[in-house]
Parts: sequence; structure tokens; C-alpha cells
Amino acid sequence: METVYDWVTVAVFVGLAVLFLQRSSEEHPRDEIYHYAPPAIGCAVANYLGNEGYMFAAVLLIVGILAYIYYILKPFAASDNADR
Repeated sequence: METVYDWVTVAVFVGLAVLFLQRSSEEHPRDEIYHYAPPAIGCAVANYLGNEGYMFAAVLLIVGILAYIYYILKPFAASDNADR
């Protein structure tokens, strides 16, 4: 872990893993496992691009990953069974 891209992409990936584990423990999970593949693969690609010197592409990809997580996976949305 030598570059900022290493730290940022690992932090995003850890957050993604925590979200997946939390959601998979629900009685009726909201997401399928394949919904987590694009941002997970994107973290690896963004890290690679950043480490190879393609800073603009890496930052753009990281922003895209965060947007995907926010708009598709909706980590801050309330559970459907929160009122039960």
C-alpha cells in the first residue's frame, strides 16, 4: 500500500464488502451478488490505472464507482422491514 490509489480503492472495497455482508444477512436481501461485481472490479481497475500514472482516468473511475454505489446499491436507504 504505497499510493493514494491503493488506500482509496481498498477503503471503497472494504465499505462495499461491509454493505454486502450487512445486506446478505437480511431475511430478504435487496440485492443480488452480481450487483456488487462492477464496483469491485472497478476498484481493481482504478487502482491499476492510478498506479500506472493514469491519474485522470483513475479518479474519474473512482467517482463513477462511488456514484454506482450511491445510486444503484443505495447504501443509505432504509430497510423495507424497518418498521416491523
